[in-house]
Amino acid sequence: MAAKSQPNIPKAKSLDGVTNDRTASQGQWGRACCALTGPVVDIVTGHARLSDIWAKTPPITRKAAQLYTLWVTFQVLLYTSLPDFCHKFLPGYVGGIQEGAVTPAGVVNKYQINGLQAWLLTHLLWFANAHLLSWFSPTIIFDNWIPLLWCANILGYAVSTFAMVKGYFFPTSARDCKFTGNFFYNYMMGIEFNPRIGKWFDFKLFFNGRPGIVAWTLINLSFAAKQRELHSHVTNAMVLVNVLQAIYVIDFFWNETWYLKTIDICHDHFGWYLGWGDCVWLPYLYTLQGLYLVYHPVQLSTPHAVGVLLLGLVGYYIFRVANHQKDLFRRTDGRCLIWGRKPKVIECSYTSADGQRHHSKLLVSGFWGVARHFNYVGDLMGSLAYCLACGGGHLLPYFYIIYMAILLTHRCLRDEHRCASKYGRDWERYTAAVPYRLLPGIF
Repeated sequence: MAAKSQPNIPKAKSLDGVTNDRTASQGQWGRACCALTGPVVDIVTGHARLSDIWAKTPPITRKAAQLYTLWVTFQVLLYTSLPDFCHKFLPGYVGGIQEGAVTPAGVVNKYQINGLQAWLLTHLLWFANAHLLSWFSPTIIFDNWIPLLWCANILGYAVSTFAMVKGYFFPTSARDCKFTGNFFYNYMMGIEFNPRIGKWFDFKLFFNGRPGIVAWTLINLSFAAKQRELHSHVTNAMVLVNVLQAIYVIDFFWNETWYLKTIDICHDHFGWYLGWGDCVWLPYLYTLQGLYLVYHPVQLSTPHAVGVLLLGLVGYYIFRVANHQKDLFRRTDGRCLIWGRKPKVIECSYTSADGQRHHSKLLVSGFWGVARHFNYVGDLMGSLAYCLACGGGHLLPYFYIIYMAILLTHRCLRDEHRCASKYGRDWERYTAAVPYRLLPGIF
C-alpha cells in the first residue's frame, strides 16, 4: 500500500536564497500550491481555458477512494465504538458522556466525548507505521492530495444532501428544525439543528472534529515528510507550522466538552456550510502553509523564527485563557475569580422557543471586559503566525489570515445580532459596559 515517491525535481534559487521547486509548481497545475494562482492568471490573460486546466488536474483514483473510505470508516469506528478512557487517567481532562447546551426548543443532548482519544490512537498508529510497520509511505497524503480532494468533495456533498433529506422526512428533533422557504438557503445553512443517527452519532460533533481536524496534523506531518524527501531536510518554518497548528488541534480535543457550548454546536444548523466545510474547506485550506512549504522550503532566520513562535504562543495564550474564563464563569455560575477578583456581570433573561423564561449572566471581567470577542484576537494572532512562518515570497499562504479575519468578523457580527435579538435591552446594557467588539479603540 506504500505510495510511490515522486522523483526529485530540479530546484531553482529564489530571490531570498531559499531553494524551491518553482519549475514543478508551474508545470503541474493542481499539484503544487502556487499552481492555484498561475492558472487563474492564465485564464484572465487569455493564455489558457478552463478545459486546459481541467485536463491537467489529477482525477480521482481507486487508491484515493480506498484510502479515504478507510480513513472515514476508521474515524467513525473510533467515534461510535470506543468509549472514552482518557478522562479516567488524564488529570483535568473532561471526556466521556457530557451534556450539551439547551437547544432553541429546550432539548439537552448528550454526547460521547472521545476526540482526544481518537486523535491519540490515530497518531500512535501513524508513528508506529512510520518507524516500525512501514505499511504505507508517510508522504501518502501528499502523493494523493488532489484525488483525495475529489473524495472529500463527494463526502461533503453527500452528507449535506442526506442531512437535508433527513430534515424534511425523518428529523431527529422536529421542534429544532428550521424551514425558511428557500431551498438553497435550507441546503446551505441546514434544516436540522442536531441531526443524529441512533443515540450517539451526532453529525455536528463528528464532522466538526472528525475527520477534518484529526487529519489536520496528519496532513502536516505528510507535508513535512515530503519536504524531507524532496529537499533532504525539514526547514524550521515547516517545524513551526507543524508545532503551532498541533497546539491548536490538541487544544481543541482537550477542550472538546467546552466546544459543545460554542456557536457551531449551539446555534448553527447542519447543512452544506458545516458538512462540506468540515470535509473539504477545513483540511484543504487550513493546511495551506504546509503545502506551500513543500515546494518553497523557507528557512527562517533565528530572530524571525523566534518572533513567529512568540506570536503564535501569545495568540494561543489569549485564545485559551479567554475561553477558559468564560467556561469557568459558566460552570460556576459566576462564583469564581477572574484575574484574582470576583467577576463583574450583567444579569439578563430570555425566552426560548418553547415559551420558557430563562435567566443568564453576561461576563464583563477579564478578557471579556476588554472586548466582547477578544478570544478571536488570539485566534487571529495564531493564524497570522502560521502565515508569517512562510516568509514573504508569495501571497498565497496569507490567504488563510485574510479568510480568518473575514470569518471571525462575520461570526462576531452574526453572534451579536443573535444576542441582541435574544437579550434585548439587557444586551444594550452589556454593549455599554463593553463598548468594543474585537479590538479596543478600533472595532
